[in-house]
Amino acid sequence: MQFATLAVHAGYQPLDDRHHAVMSPIYQSSIFVHETLDSQQPFSYSRSANPTRSALENTVAALEGGRFGFAFASGMAAIDTVLRATLQPGDEVIAVADLYGGAYRLLTRLYAESGIKVTFADLRQPEALRDLLNPAVKLVWLESPSNPLLNLVDIVALADIAHQAGVKVAIDNTFATPYLQQPLALGVDIVMHSATKYLGGHSDVILGVVIVNDESLAARIKLVQNSAGAVAGPQDSFLVSRGIKTLHLRMDRHCQTALQLAQWLETQPAVEQVFYPGLTSHPQHALAKRQMKAFGGIVSIYLKENSRAAAERVAQRLQLFALGESLGGVESIVNHSATMSHGSMPPAVKAACGIREGLLRLSFGVEDAADLQADLAQALA
Repeated sequence: MQFATLAVHAGYQPLDDRHHAVMSPIYQSSIFVHETLDSQQPFSYSRSANPTRSALENTVAALEGGRFGFAFASGMAAIDTVLRATLQPGDEVIAVADLYGGAYRLLTRLYAESGIKVTFADLRQPEALRDLLNPAVKLVWLESPSNPLLNLVDIVALADIAHQAGVKVAIDNTFATPYLQQPLALGVDIVMHSATKYLGGHSDVILGVVIVNDESLAARIKLVQNSAGAVAGPQDSFLVSRGIKTLHLRMDRHCQTALQLAQWLETQPAVEQVFYPGLTSHPQHALAKRQMKAFGGIVSIYLKENSRAAAERVAQRLQLFALGESLGGVESIVNHSATMSHGSMPPAVKAACGIREGLLRLSFGVEDAADLQADLAQALA
């Protein structure tokens, strides 16, 4: 089946439900009755499994072309589970340098303090990974496109290099979504999403998902999920399942608007640089065309006046963009990465990654592109 059909039908079949409900019912129950002491049943206690969560997990696995899906209480809980499932004290993880600030905080404030060595690296040239690999490395953590500067990495090449050394590869696929990029097919072992963003799509839920193909790795992730208990609840699972049904429609609009306005932003006197993989000016535009269906709904800009005051002035003038931490909703959102999504990064690290005070990340919603352009024009004037 094609993606649009999977988005609507995968994960749940109405005829499997007792009452043939078209939408997966919300099983707001903590326990499920055992028929006997020895009965074997898929649902017993909702921390271990819940029918509404299972429907979502099956859906995201199908959309990513994977065998096993897992849903968590947040994207960070999903990342934490991946790290717990793959790393032990003394191991090393190599992560892209310009990754999400919350992931950076988790790696440096918790895992590094627990005996995990963390190496951040610019992996835009795949051979850089080969030079960093050693017997202690057990995991490579990627983002592509990255948050917030939309750098890409060659997923196929990096996965091949890592696998030659027996190292697993995980990727945060939140910005691309499975509609635009399917990393499992490109050689990655573990795919993670903050489903809070595009999968849910309506800024009304916090949830994370992980998808894998390997059965032994799935068993380890399931053990951590059940033991630690940071699971997605049935209400949140339902909301993401509902959001996924229109994912392809929303992403088409996000991508169309982002490309149109990225091209326009390149012409604006107040803007020094525009970051968007769909622009021919992007240094990895050819790679983006090779490994993505389209280029996403996020555009980041450097203001010519590189200051927090300038960034705040533009953000405050915007009328249709909400100033906020998240992205991927039907409404447009502007983020000041230096103080918001990456606020926990030390100043020197932010500077090295290119996260300036005059940087704004724009998440384009599904509003009319002409209205968004007019709003940006008056804010940048």
